[in-house]
Amino acid sequence: MKQAAAQGNIQAVHMTGKDRRNTLWKRVRREKWMFILLTPGLLYFLLFKYVPMWGVLLAFKDYQPFLGFIKSEWVGLEHFRVFFANPEFTMLLSNTLLLSLYNLIFFFPAPIILALLLNEVRVAFFKRFVQTLVYVPHFISMVIVASLTYVFLTTEGGVVNEFLFQQTGSKTDFLTSPDWFRPIIIIQTIWKECGWGTIIFLAALAGVDMEQYEAAIMDGANRWKQTWHITLPSIRSTIVILLILRMGNILDNGFEQIYLLLNPLNRHVAEVFDTYVYMVGITQGAFSYSTAVGLFKSIVGVVLVMGTNWLAKRFGESGLY
Repeated sequence: MKQAAAQGNIQAVHMTGKDRRNTLWKRVRREKWMFILLTPGLLYFLLFKYVPMWGVLLAFKDYQPFLGFIKSEWVGLEHFRVFFANPEFTMLLSNTLLLSLYNLIFFFPAPIILALLLNEVRVAFFKRFVQTLVYVPHFISMVIVASLTYVFLTTEGGVVNEFLFQQTGSKTDFLTSPDWFRPIIIIQTIWKECGWGTIIFLAALAGVDMEQYEAAIMDGANRWKQTWHITLPSIRSTIVILLILRMGNILDNGFEQIYLLLNPLNRHVAEVFDTYVYMVGITQGAFSYSTAVGLFKSIVGVVLVMGTNWLAKRFGESGLY
């Protein structure tokens, strides 16, 4: 048997390129329906993810629409130098990082906590009802969310301000106050996306071995100890993977949500890279400059994903790759 295995390895080493191609085509013919099933997904990523990447070259050109992409002047890293020297760069970076940090602290654990609470519910009807209730906000447009925020917080008849006026005799201008901008954004995010984020964690919780809970009960462990020593370690890999993916979007705060609450009075705390790219690229026509800003965001995201994945592996987790 060992001789046969060794002979097979020798044949594999000496296999020519033509033989490998023949083997590949045999596999394609044998599993043709599987490859046909993969075709729409592959075409989607090819046409909408990889082909548009050619457009990042715009960041290294002084793009002029009447000259076209090819004939526009090549300027190298000039747009990046201008961007980093811009006095607004520090403001944009700090605003973006602060919002992302608040999301990591307050929003990222929220679906985990909600999933743990739902997992403890034993009445099936009530559990399904609550799940449906917390899933619904995900499907509401951010424009509607901003409108609801306005209805609740505006000083002209807003529900919250009317209540405050009855209790204290004064009103608070939440929508234009720089101090209230970030809390409002975080509350909106939690309300809209927390329920939808529980889906992955509930699926992970469904795979936890129930025998571990039975053994813990026999040892006298209460629900808190069961959660800490069994439930959380069982879904730790899922939490780590989602955290790694989250780090890739550390500079992406969502354009629509920020833009709808942005105004001249809170701009110095509300302006982030996403809104800045829109203002400069669309309204001012600086296509190459805005592309450079977007490319900077993407590079930072890739570095953070790779760095977080490396740290996860250093601490014994599987990571993304």
